[in-house]
Amino acid sequence: MAHTVALVDDDRNILASVSIALEAEGFDVRTYTDGAEALRGLSQRPPDLAVLDIKMPRMDGMELLQRLRQTSQMPVIFLTSKDDELDELMGLRMGADDYIKKPFSQRLLIERIRALLRREALRGESPEVDPGQIITRGPLLLDGARHACSWKGQPIDLTVTEFLLVRALAQRPGHVKNRDQLMDAAYGEHVYVDDRTIDSHIKRLRKKFKTVDPDFSQIETLYGVGYRYKE
Repeated sequence: MAHTVALVDDDRNILASVSIALEAEGFDVRTYTDGAEALRGLSQRPPDLAVLDIKMPRMDGMELLQRLRQTSQMPVIFLTSKDDELDELMGLRMGADDYIKKPFSQRLLIERIRALLRREALRGESPEVDPGQIITRGPLLLDGARHACSWKGQPIDLTVTEFLLVRALAQRPGHVKNRDQLMDAAYGEHVYVDDRTIDSHIKRLRKKFKTVDPDFSQIETLYGVGYRYKE
């Protein structure tokens, strides 16, 4: 069955050209020209992945993502303008999985979409418990088969990217993972993302854990080196 990708952008030329490229790769594509229209459509018929422009009329991509994250953890890629570093960081902290700067290569976008969909497939794995997929580190529990995370018995709702980052760190407590290693763990070896992307995901992870436990401090930063999980 073909994956469904939603494209949300007020630039109809981008919608048309990207739709053609994605359909040629076997994707089903739905397009929306503003955030309010997209919110209705994505809520009624959730796609497998959404690509959102940030600057749109009526409801921008930031607000749309915030509304979507109230009910859905679908993978989301942001399209940002060339110099909008603040938008990139804000989008990632709000729960976007990735971002691509305009103007962009359609081939790059397609590869990023495929990488996110491969990781999203973790949610569809067999629900049977496989002890090898369960990691416990003190009050942390990660269940790879169910894509579930809890801290002190309280569930933590993670995106696929966030789950993979926590798992990569928790697999070897005390060992430092540099940003390249975390990129490979979360995105795959053939997908490059900016260092800021990893940093933003880590900040959002900490925020989610601190919502449950204000004293959470297990993910440590080693400046200039990377991150590690402290057991």
